[in-house]
Amino acid sequence: MSQQKTKKTLINWDLVSVNPNNKNWDWKDLFYFWGVNIQSVIGFSLITSLYLIYDLNFFIVFLGTLLGSLIVYFFSNLIGKPSQKFGLPFIVLLRSSLGVTGAKYLGLLRCFVGIFLFGIQTYFLSKALGYLLRIFLFSIDRSLLDLEIFLIFFLGMNLIDWIAIIISITLQGFLFSSGMIFNRKIIKFSASLVYIGMTIFFFSVLLSDVKLTFGAFKDIIYLENLINKNNLGPIITVAGTIFAYFSIVILSFGDFSRYVKNEDELKKGNLCLIINLIIFSFFSLFIVTGVDAFLNKDPENLSIILTNPTDIIGKLDNLLLTNLVLIFILIASASTNLIANLIPSQYTLINFLPSSLSIKSANLIIMILSFLVGSFWLVYLSQIGILSFIDTFGAFFGPLFGLMISDYYFIKKSVLNNKDIYSLEKEGTYYYTGGWHLKGLYSIILGFIFSASTIWNSNLMFLQPYSWIIGAFVSALVYFLLTKD
Repeated sequence: MSQQKTKKTLINWDLVSVNPNNKNWDWKDLFYFWGVNIQSVIGFSLITSLYLIYDLNFFIVFLGTLLGSLIVYFFSNLIGKPSQKFGLPFIVLLRSSLGVTGAKYLGLLRCFVGIFLFGIQTYFLSKALGYLLRIFLFSIDRSLLDLEIFLIFFLGMNLIDWIAIIISITLQGFLFSSGMIFNRKIIKFSASLVYIGMTIFFFSVLLSDVKLTFGAFKDIIYLENLINKNNLGPIITVAGTIFAYFSIVILSFGDFSRYVKNEDELKKGNLCLIINLIIFSFFSLFIVTGVDAFLNKDPENLSIILTNPTDIIGKLDNLLLTNLVLIFILIASASTNLIANLIPSQYTLINFLPSSLSIKSANLIIMILSFLVGSFWLVYLSQIGILSFIDTFGAFFGPLFGLMISDYYFIKKSVLNNKDIYSLEKEGTYYYTGGWHLKGLYSIILGFIFSASTIWNSNLMFLQPYSWIIGAFVSALVYFLLTKD
């Protein structure tokens, strides 16, 4: 096969190894990266629910959160190091363990899940924008919202909702099509602005009644029944929940670590995950407990505590604060969408057709498909248990991770051929059997069986928070046994 054909089929400017001179990310960039990952409506609700809804000691949840974040830290370092060293995105690195063709097709699983979640996230993002549009119309003329045109619904959404989702998908498509240099700026801006917004929200709640709100926060911090062997299970459960939240990001972490200057900056930056969790947890908990106290709810009835920021602002009689929080929700949701769903989907889609697609063209395809997902989400997709199918596809991610770690550290001994990883020549290191590494494929399948069983087998569903880790371990072990000398 000629060099020209090889270039045409596997080499793509967006997938090539990052030039060492362009590796300009440091620990501060990763601080913003992990900040964006936790700064979402889902992240807010998860953290506050763990601390407030479940009948657990504050410090038990804290220890579980700390343990979960340490596991994320460890795994992120493992998967981030080869990409940092060789400048390769996740999908190109996958060629080493699955073959150049195997990575091409199985990588689409990451793309599929990313597009689907991007569409769902965009739908919920559009709901916040829809609130802002309604507030705007109401401020102009209270009777506008009663117009007949706004009472017509299609797929469960009226005209305002459709305008909101179209604006949401269009703006994201426009902003996120410029490549990583601009995305880096978006990540920094978003993480900083959201923390500024949470600070404003914090002081708004605090100053509404300092004694009442601070007292409510103080009441959830107690040491009773902390030292008890029965607490080990809840700690592990919380740790598994925290890890599950970040698991989808871990697999594709190489898409970002490839830009980090060196391994030291990578490790320091990943520690910022823990810092972000502490900061975000403090703000989230204080806001929720303060608002709960301010609204004079029964503190004993924890089940009705509002843990969704959209629900919280709906109860506050402060138009300015409501608008600000909605804007911050929009920014946080969009930036989380960028990191967790869009960038990995862009790279995996480009890898499928490297000679034909670029960031911009891949982005257009993703936006169209995500718009369809978001449009049909409310009436159809949310009603048919589609998330179980997404979880099933996601059950491949742990095995993929385990395969890549086992291959890089134990089989390849941290050595890669940067030239052959872009080659379709039969003599190439990563061509294997027709472009497939069958031993890697077998390992993933076995890991998937174990991982998916925790989702579909009712007797094993208690292990679902650990399905990712189970699949990773099985896949890594099987691959090592099949390929070791």
